[in-house]
Amino acid sequence: MGNIGIMGGTFDPIHNGHLMLGEQAYLEYNLDEIWFMPSGNPPHKKNHHVTAPDQRLAMTVAAVEGRPGFVSSDFELRRNGNTYTAQTLRLLRKAYPEHTYYFIVGADSLYEIEKWYEPDQVLTQAVLLAAKREYDAKNRSMELQIDYLNNKYHADIRMLHCREMNVSSAELREKVSKGESIADYVPEKVLAYIRAHNLYQEMKK
Repeated sequence: MGNIGIMGGTFDPIHNGHLMLGEQAYLEYNLDEIWFMPSGNPPHKKNHHVTAPDQRLAMTVAAVEGRPGFVSSDFELRRNGNTYTAQTLRLLRKAYPEHTYYFIVGADSLYEIEKWYEPDQVLTQAVLLAAKREYDAKNRSMELQIDYLNNKYHADIRMLHCREMNVSSAELREKVSKGESIADYVPEKVLAYIRAHNLYQEMKK
C-alpha cells in the first residue's frame, strides 16, 4: 500500500518542468512514488502530429532513470482508443486498489477541469495536487477555485508549491526543428534520444 503520484501528459518530449513538478509533489506530500505516465491517444491533441507511443515512453524511461521514487509507466499506452483521465484513474484503482492516488496538474487545468470528460470522476477518484502559479490572471484566484471545486464535487484538491518552468513541449519541438539547442530544458539522456532518432526535425505549421 502506498501513496502514488500520477504525472500524466503527452510527454512529447518530457522536459525538466515535468520532472520538477513531480519532484515537488514527491517531497511536499511525502509520496512513495511518482508514476510518469505518457498518454496513449490524447483526445485534445488531434490538431498536431503526436510522436509514436514507444518513442515517448522511451524518452520518459530515459528521463526518470536513476531518480529515486520516479517510475515510468506504460499503463495508458497499453489501452486502445482515446485515453481520458477519468478512465485511467478508474482502471488504476481497479488494478491496484491498495494505493492512494495523487493526480498532479498544472494551474491551468484547475480552471479547465469542468470541461474534461467526466470531471466528477477525476475529482473524486484521486487527491488533486495543483501547481501554484506565481501570477494569476484569472477572475478567480486558485484558492477560490480550489474551494469551489472541493465544495461542489466533495473533492480533495491541494496546492503544490513549485517554481514554474516557463516552457512547453510544443516550444521545445519548434526549437529542435529550427536547429536551436534545448539542452537547458531536457535531461541529457532525453536530448541524446531526440538526436539519435532525429525527432522533431520537420515541424508542420
